[in-house]
Amino acid sequence: MRRTLCFLLALAIMPAPFLLSGCGESEGERSRYAIQAEYEEGVLSAEMNFSYYNDTESEISSLSFNLYGNAYREGAVYAPVSPAFKASAYYGGESFGGMDILEVSPCAGWEIAGEDENVLRVGLEKSVAPGERAQITVSYELRLAAVDHRTGIAERAVNLGNFYPVLCVYEEPGGFYECTYYSNGDPFYSACADYSVTLTADADYVVASSGETVSAAQNGAKKTYGYSLENARDFALVLSREFTVLQAETNGISIAYYYYEDEAAAETLALIERCVTYFEDTFGEYPYRTYAAVQTGFCYGGMEYPGLAMLSDGVTGLDYLYTAVHETAHQWWYAAVGNNQIENGWMDEGLAEYSTLLFFENNPEYGLTREGLTGNAHTAYNAYCSVYSQVFGKADTTMDRKLCDYGEYEYVNIAYNKGMILFDTLHDALGERKFFSALRRYYTANAGKIAGPEELCAACGNGGTAIVRSFVDGSAVI
Repeated sequence: MRRTLCFLLALAIMPAPFLLSGCGESEGERSRYAIQAEYEEGVLSAEMNFSYYNDTESEISSLSFNLYGNAYREGAVYAPVSPAFKASAYYGGESFGGMDILEVSPCAGWEIAGEDENVLRVGLEKSVAPGERAQITVSYELRLAAVDHRTGIAERAVNLGNFYPVLCVYEEPGGFYECTYYSNGDPFYSACADYSVTLTADADYVVASSGETVSAAQNGAKKTYGYSLENARDFALVLSREFTVLQAETNGISIAYYYYEDEAAAETLALIERCVTYFEDTFGEYPYRTYAAVQTGFCYGGMEYPGLAMLSDGVTGLDYLYTAVHETAHQWWYAAVGNNQIENGWMDEGLAEYSTLLFFENNPEYGLTREGLTGNAHTAYNAYCSVYSQVFGKADTTMDRKLCDYGEYEYVNIAYNKGMILFDTLHDALGERKFFSALRRYYTANAGKIAGPEELCAACGNGGTAIVRSFVDGSAVI
């Protein structure tokens, strides 16, 4: 996710070890989601046929799914939108939604649980041994709030991020890692799976999707789309009656830009094309066949999903282009190389920020320089340290805390600004050739999987490991 520059500048002057069972290799077996959904008048009615593949070393007798849509219900313990953005997000006044599980079968039983009614736990009829599968079907309804956010009815579009029950990541030895929807950062953590999604909606909607369109059929006033996506950790959709679509193809990748208000739309699409080409050349192959950049109502700068990025219609000019680059970089750092965003959000955000810096450094016509971007990060980070030291006696600069342990201003400076500084320090210490070799090695070794700090250290070698660890534990002098 990308925070807007004006938010960062405003906040700068005011206080305010597991073994992971992650995504399999692209040629390996994975769990499968087959979702049939219909959207009408603020409600998504859906049935999810889920085929669970046990890639753990343990026998599994129950499954846990994150119900991110329940964060929008009235009475939720953790609000999905922070107080700083509440007024702008709820454009028509406070609104509520929620996810209702209607039926789960076959199973030994199911319950809504978790810290904030945020988890669906399903007891399986029969335990699943490693390397075996289990099948269940979940029927549910997602009621959408009127909110400019990941999941909701925005002012000019409908955002369907996190619109289905998402299997929790299984960790050895802890079991399924259940995510709480904190308003701070991106409270998501998921393993890769294969997706087959069918969506029916009013025929006048234009639909942007994470996946490749494999079918489209109109039936009267309705239209049904079929989508396919393999080896992805999420799937998202955005609908609007106002979209114009520009398309291009780069290195065999179909790129589409969905927008309703952009006088320089062709230039925006060209920027996105350059991003994809540059990041492929620099880090490794783009993991999907399609990429959709989508302008929509979103109270922050942007939001990443595999094969799709939401770009806020509240951001303009160079900030909008910066957001497009940052979210595109997330296709490598988060979509392909995953991480636990609740505990190590700096890994994908810091690397997406630094990748954005690299792109603009190599495309000087946009007027953003390495010196300027790193200088801004240092200025903002030092201001944070100064403010927190004055107000609280010290600034906690450790980077391995949970999202709930950060203030919002604090998280932005640790994950984004300090994250950028970390990778810039690695670049200077390792040198150009070794630094980029390390990033390519990190990408190749972890694409389709979940990486932690140790995987990053392994890619950087002895010369980079001490730097990464000193930044993470807060001992680095910046």
